[in-house]
Amino acid sequence: MPILQILVFVVLVILLTKPVGWWLFAVYERRPLPLERILGGTERMIYRLSGVDPDTDMRWTQYAWSLLIFNAVGLFTLFMQLQVQHALPTGAGFAPMSVDLALNTAVSFVSNTNWQAYAGETSASPLTQMLGLALQQFLSASTGMCVAAALIRGLVRDGACRIGNFWVDVTRSWLYVLLPFSVVIAVFYAASGSVQTLGGTVEAVTLEGTLQSIVTGPVASMEAIKALGTNGGGFFNANSAHPFEGPTPLAAFVQMLTVFAIPAGFTWMFGRSTGDTRQGWAVFGAMLLLFVASVGVVFVSEQTGNPAFTRAGVEQSVGPDQPGGNMEGKETRFGIGQSALYGAVTTAASSGAVIAMHSSFTPLGGGALLTNILLGEVVFGGVGVGLAGMLVYALLAVFIAGLMVGRTPEYVGKKIESREVRMAMLAVLAAAASILVLTAIATLTSAGRAAVLNGGPHGFTEILYAFASAAGNNGSAFAGLSADSPFYNLTLALGMLVGRYLFIVPVLAIAGSLSAKKRLPVSAGTLPTTGGLFVGLLVGVVLVVGALTYFPALALGPVVEHLLMLDGTTF
Repeated sequence: MPILQILVFVVLVILLTKPVGWWLFAVYERRPLPLERILGGTERMIYRLSGVDPDTDMRWTQYAWSLLIFNAVGLFTLFMQLQVQHALPTGAGFAPMSVDLALNTAVSFVSNTNWQAYAGETSASPLTQMLGLALQQFLSASTGMCVAAALIRGLVRDGACRIGNFWVDVTRSWLYVLLPFSVVIAVFYAASGSVQTLGGTVEAVTLEGTLQSIVTGPVASMEAIKALGTNGGGFFNANSAHPFEGPTPLAAFVQMLTVFAIPAGFTWMFGRSTGDTRQGWAVFGAMLLLFVASVGVVFVSEQTGNPAFTRAGVEQSVGPDQPGGNMEGKETRFGIGQSALYGAVTTAASSGAVIAMHSSFTPLGGGALLTNILLGEVVFGGVGVGLAGMLVYALLAVFIAGLMVGRTPEYVGKKIESREVRMAMLAVLAAAASILVLTAIATLTSAGRAAVLNGGPHGFTEILYAFASAAGNNGSAFAGLSADSPFYNLTLALGMLVGRYLFIVPVLAIAGSLSAKKRLPVSAGTLPTTGGLFVGLLVGVVLVVGALTYFPALALGPVVEHLLMLDGTTF
């Protein structure tokens, strides 16, 4: 049954890719859309009120500055709201966040990371959840989608020196994609058991006859954009493991589909924009291969079980009364199969949502989830930025192939030269440097070690996972790390900013450089980028870069822990 669920999920993702990609293509190419009859007036009004000329295209520098200013305003606005939430409507009983926590949270949601060093149900008022955090989940996701649209234009335009209009792209992203899809999905979640109310806390009588206070709120609407925008930040501290966020296995399954829907759709949009959909399917194929391998490692590791439990006499074999395997930290309503699939989906797609505690996975299972993030969140990845990341690797792949055969590398008709390669390496290495340097600082300082619950390699993995999650804009946590401290709030915020914007700006620079170049016709010396050979080359480059960069750190964490677990050594 778990394997069948994984197969069904993969098939549905493949089936969703083309229709979602067609919709995205129509949105960014400004083709006629049925929704324009309803929302077209709103779009035109936004342009009039903001003074935007929707027919004016921007150079990459203008596009980048507009994006950065837009995000900076959002960061400042959310930070101030978190500081004064107690004085705003619905803020009674909620305290203002500390300066360092508010800064961390504002950076987190504006950068599409959604790292939460607080319990949402007790630390953020309903108004903050709706008009602060959920609003940024729409806008940060829209920002990522703009990056993909701009990079695709850079690859397909012929000597244009323009990559689109940021204000038009960001408006159409949330107005025609995120908002209407979220409304439909939110209705489904509400019907499935997620609460959607402004009623506040309710009292319930427990089986023991005592009163229990149960926090409610506008959960279903936040769940919709949390998954669709690959945000991952939940209303509750337990995220989708909470029955109000993940009420049923079907709801969790739909969450996974919505997490992958837009990132997968962008691959088809890319192929359609180039005039050859095989280009998009090749990128999709590379992503799918990496994803299936990740799911396989996680599922097999968790279903095999924990040798430490076996030595303690805990039964982990499949039987009529239990599913077998390592059920520590997992909900019985989801089981091992769905927990493994959900973990692989959300770490591959930079969502950060959880239905099981990643710290309780086996070392290899948890290590595979960590590896998804360390690879750069390119296995479908975040909305927009996932495709952009994989296309950066594609540029590196054709460059390496060109060096091997002695030809000038080309990708979809554009020459890949030193400027593009330098920007590509900056985009890849900035986050990696941030992860490794900040992990080293946290490991070597008392402020960093004081927050770690576990010793030995597991404790090191907790630190490494935190900074990988921040710089990878994922937002999930390995647990066991008391991250709400000035040291971690500030260093993790720095990692989020580096991982987000030192990736986006070089990508936009690549888009601008490529857009100015003429598209070249296919020749005998052109490397085919639509077949299995290129898919294998692309996967190999992703793995080699990841392995060379992070293998020593992984060896000190999950690999050593796995070997010690087999040996019976404990800390």
